[in-house]
Amino acid sequence: MNDISARTEEPRRSFSLGLGLTNECNLACQFCYRDPSRVDRLAPGQVRAVLDRLPVRSVNLGTGENGMHPQFPALLDLLRHEPLKLTITSNGHSIAVIDDEQVRAFADVEFSIDYPSRAEQDAQRGAGNWDLVMEQAARCRRLGVGVTFIAVMMRSNFDRLHEIAAVAARFEAPLRINVYQAVRTDAFALTYEEYWDGFARLFSETDVIAIGEPLVRAMAGLPARRGGCGAGTVRVTPRGTVQPCVYWGGTGQALGTLIEAGSEIVETEPFVAARALPEPCRGCAHEAACHGGCAGRRRLMDALDAVDPYCPVARGEDRTLAVRMAAARDLPKLESACTTIVQARI
Repeated sequence: MNDISARTEEPRRSFSLGLGLTNECNLACQFCYRDPSRVDRLAPGQVRAVLDRLPVRSVNLGTGENGMHPQFPALLDLLRHEPLKLTITSNGHSIAVIDDEQVRAFADVEFSIDYPSRAEQDAQRGAGNWDLVMEQAARCRRLGVGVTFIAVMMRSNFDRLHEIAAVAARFEAPLRINVYQAVRTDAFALTYEEYWDGFARLFSETDVIAIGEPLVRAMAGLPARRGGCGAGTVRVTPRGTVQPCVYWGGTGQALGTLIEAGSEIVETEPFVAARALPEPCRGCAHEAACHGGCAGRRRLMDALDAVDPYCPVARGEDRTLAVRMAAARDLPKLESACTTIVQARI
């Protein structure tokens, strides 16, 4: 009887887990969403408890510069022996401070670069950062580790992202793009026109691997996506709290809620809210693909049940985007967030 039950039981859902081991960073970028006013760190016991209670297919280390955690080697050793794909988002420092064997623990290393030139990158992030990224990206490729470049689309670079994709191509790497969210300041926030002009220019010069940004996905004529915020992703912050999205406003739920709920964490209020359809969007022709746009953005604006501010339908406009799809690639973060992944057009 037990054997039959085991064979017929539906497989457990698995999650893309974001872990912020620490919010410490060696840089102080003005557009970063981390809280620089305090130091928070996850303990190895907390990470172990999360992995024991949540079925996870991939883990990304983000938020701060994780290599600055004093127990980073031990935490990396813990994660590398789990049956999951491990990735990290870094400004280069966290990779520079570990040895080659430790680098090989990662299925993919994401390097943050927001401008296509050394002068611009270093002016924003600090002298030497461009060279550090280039050196460590080359090192990863020599070790057979996948590389992705990640950029934030913001007011200062929205029309030049294709140039960054060309830089990434030197390392056979795609470019992953997140739209700037005004967590601490709106100084870098895109206007409506910049948002749409930025994506139109990007797609005219690159091939698309994946589109997770809901409005863009809808205007590109792509079907509803799987997973995403509120359904397939869970974020554990350095403060030891749980959120459905890295940009979700507020401190989040206590980590104990996740430990108690396990997979059912997605049935708690913040996760339900993240995937809820705003009332004004009901009946829209793009309802399935867009589903109200970015929930994290609406939450930050304290307008969770309102139309996404970048929605063209609400303005009576048509923003159809022409995209050319690239060959499919197995990237750990394809379905994990409101992100867009492209590669330079050859």
